[in-house]
Amino acid sequence: MTLAVTHATRSARKSHPLRNLPAPAGTLKLNGAAVPVFVGELWTAKQRQASSIHEISYRACFKPQLPAWFIERLTATGDTVYDPFSGRGTTALEAALHGRGVIANDVNPLSALLTLPRLEVPELPEVEQRLGRLRIPPRGGADLDLSMFFHPRTEREIVALRSYLERLKEYGDEDAVDRWIRMVATNRLTGHSPGFFSVYTLPPNQAVSPENQRKINRKLKQKPLYRDIRALILRKSVQLQHKLSATDKERLRRAAADAVFLTRDAALTREIHANSIQLTVTSPPFLDVVQYARDNWLRCWFNGLDAEAIGRRITMAKTLEDWAGAMSRAFAELYRVTRPGGWVAFEVGEVRRGAVKLDEIVAPLGMDAGFDCVAVLINSQRFTKTANIWGVANNQLGTNSNRIALFRKAG
Repeated sequence: MTLAVTHATRSARKSHPLRNLPAPAGTLKLNGAAVPVFVGELWTAKQRQASSIHEISYRACFKPQLPAWFIERLTATGDTVYDPFSGRGTTALEAALHGRGVIANDVNPLSALLTLPRLEVPELPEVEQRLGRLRIPPRGGADLDLSMFFHPRTEREIVALRSYLERLKEYGDEDAVDRWIRMVATNRLTGHSPGFFSVYTLPPNQAVSPENQRKINRKLKQKPLYRDIRALILRKSVQLQHKLSATDKERLRRAAADAVFLTRDAALTREIHANSIQLTVTSPPFLDVVQYARDNWLRCWFNGLDAEAIGRRITMAKTLEDWAGAMSRAFAELYRVTRPGGWVAFEVGEVRRGAVKLDEIVAPLGMDAGFDCVAVLINSQRFTKTANIWGVANNQLGTNSNRIALFRKAG
C-alpha cells in the first residue's frame, strides 16, 4: 500500500506516516475494501514528556502525544490543523507548538475559553500583578448555595473574581492576562487536592451536584477550608508554563494571532474555506457516555454560561443510528474543508462495555463521504492512575484504548 502524500514539494511532510510500525494485526473489510489494523503502544510510551501547557482537566480528552504523532508525520510548518470537537484544545495546542496553523471548533464555549488563553500565554509577573488588583469585599456570596464546596471567605474571592471578569467582558476590556486568569480559575474551581478552591471532591473534570457533595462531606466528615484563590491561580500558572521554552511561547503566540475558534455544529462550519485543512485530529462525543453539561455546571456558572442549553447542543445520541447520522454529517463537512492529499485522524473508542467498537462505525461513514480509509490504528495501554480511581480493571469497560480511523482525501 502506498501512502505517499501528493504535495511532494513539501519536503518536511513525511511520505510514509505508518513507517516503522509492526506488521498489521489484521484487516477490516469495510465497504468492499481491506483496511489494515495496527495495534501497539504507538504514542503513549513518552506520555510524561508532553508540554506542561496541556495540564488542565476536561472530560474525555486524549493525550497530547496522539495529535503530535499525526502532526509530525502528516504536516509541514505552515499547514493548518483542525479539530471540529476541540474539547480542552489538545490538538490546537500541539499544532501551535509544532508551528502549524490552528482552527478549532466546539459547540461548548468552554472549549475556546480554555484553549485561546494558553496560546496567548502571558508573562507570570503580569499575572501576579493583575491578581494583586483584585479587591475582595468583606461580605457577600454567590447567587446560589455553594457552601458545600467552598469556605465562605473562598466563596467571596471567587464571586469577586467572577464579577471582575464579567465586567471586563461586558465592556470589551478583557485582555490576554484576564483571559488566562479566567482559564486557570475555571480549572481550579473543584478538585481532589488542596490545589483547588474547593473541599475534597471528584477530579476537576467532574463537578458533582450540591446534594452529592453534601454526601461526600458527611461521609468524609469534612468541611471546606479556606483557599487563597489568588495564590492558587498563580501557582497553577507557574505549573502550566514551567516546561515552556522561549521558542514554545513564541510559537504559541504566533499561532494565537491567526487562530480561528468556532462555536458551531461540526457539520456547519462555513467559516472554514473549502480545501484548506491539511490535517484534522479529533475525537467526538462517544454517544451519551459523558454528560458534559452535568459535569461542567459549576464551570458554566463561573463564566456566565447556560449549562443546560450547551448540553442540548452537544451530540449526546442514545442510539448508534442517531450518533452515526451526526457523524455522517460531520464527515461530509470534513471532506469539504480538507485539501486534496489531506488527512483526518478520527479517534473513537469502545462503548457499551466494549461491545461496540466505534471505529468500525466511523470508517464506513468517512468512506461514504469520499475519503479513503488508510488504516485503523489501535493504541493499547494500561489504565492510568485516574482511571483506577473508579476501580475499573484494565479492558473491563473498553475505555483505555485509542482507536483511530485514519482517512485521506485523494488528490
